[in-house]
Amino acid sequence: MAGLSAETLGPDEESRSMLMLSHRQVNNECPAGTMEELEHTCPQLRTTLNEPAIFADETSCECRAPHEKLTIAQARRGTPVDRPVRVYADGIFDLFHSGHARALMQAKNLFPNSYLIVGVCSDELTHRYKGFTVMTEDERYEALLHCRYVDEVVKDAPWRLSPEFLKKHKIDFVAHDDIPYSSAGSEDIYKHIKEAGMFVPTQRTEGISTSDIITRIVRDYDVYARRNLQRGYTARELNVSFINEKKYRLQNQVDRMKEKVKTVEEKSKHFVYKVEEKSHDLIVKWEEKSREFIGNFLELFGPDGAWKQMFQERSGRMLQALSPYQSPQQSPRGSPSSSPTRERSPSLSPSSTRRWPFSKPSPPPSPKGASASISSMSECDEDEK
Repeated sequence: MAGLSAETLGPDEESRSMLMLSHRQVNNECPAGTMEELEHTCPQLRTTLNEPAIFADETSCECRAPHEKLTIAQARRGTPVDRPVRVYADGIFDLFHSGHARALMQAKNLFPNSYLIVGVCSDELTHRYKGFTVMTEDERYEALLHCRYVDEVVKDAPWRLSPEFLKKHKIDFVAHDDIPYSSAGSEDIYKHIKEAGMFVPTQRTEGISTSDIITRIVRDYDVYARRNLQRGYTARELNVSFINEKKYRLQNQVDRMKEKVKTVEEKSKHFVYKVEEKSHDLIVKWEEKSREFIGNFLELFGPDGAWKQMFQERSGRMLQALSPYQSPQQSPRGSPSSSPTRERSPSLSPSSTRRWPFSKPSPPPSPKGASASISSMSECDEDEK
């Protein structure tokens, strides 16, 4: 990303040689004896997340100490606090998503003391070399300023990195995925960075990209058009024709009716479930009460129930009350018997000829006995005369 157009871009060999020459010039700016005397005044890492990152034009690295070249091994071992490793990552960052954030997180954590500079290409360069964007360049700048891993944002970053750009921002390493990025007449615009030993690869996040998000929107265009119409956007704002607007609004009404029907069905199912649950409870309670009622009935009126025993007791009392009394027996001297039982003679008892309902009837007299009784009665009459 060195120049602003394809015509101003030099060959890879020329860029690589200029890059090596610039690093040698940087190392020879000051004598070796003065390196310890000059302190680094480079911008430091973000120490708080209460404020966004800064733009590169708001601060510049005015450090007078020589910016000595670091190897990857030296950077991984760690650098002094006042000399952070300046890592550069560039891109379009349209529709800033988790894939962008993960790439910047990797770039930030490449070394123990990293200062992450992010370059964002302008709309002009992006539309020329890649295509139209959804977000404007200012919106993309703001998105990067509020990423927690970013320390500094470079506006209108070059499409291809030049030695002058790397020297101006004192960039130590460039972070990007290792896939060759062919653009602007070059097979890989990071080839000269890789050959200079300044390239550090990061890993892409599969399944998420700006192109994937745009593909989803285009594929489900009708759904999102109906969504925004329902949220108050006009057909003119959505660039929707009059016929499509009416079609989308009708579909929205149909969907609302379906939702209402679905809601009613769910409520009715819930009501039926409650009724079934209550019915089951009532049936269980009815069965319990029925068993209790039948048990109580059998205790009262069963074969050995309390009602039968009570009936037998009352029947015995009635039989005892209705049975005839016997006259007390006379002793030989005419005194009443000492027995408490009183007996009545059949001749003196007026109820001797009465039949009690529970007494057994006497058998009919035989003819011989009847004649004998008649003869005895006649003899008695003669004696009285």
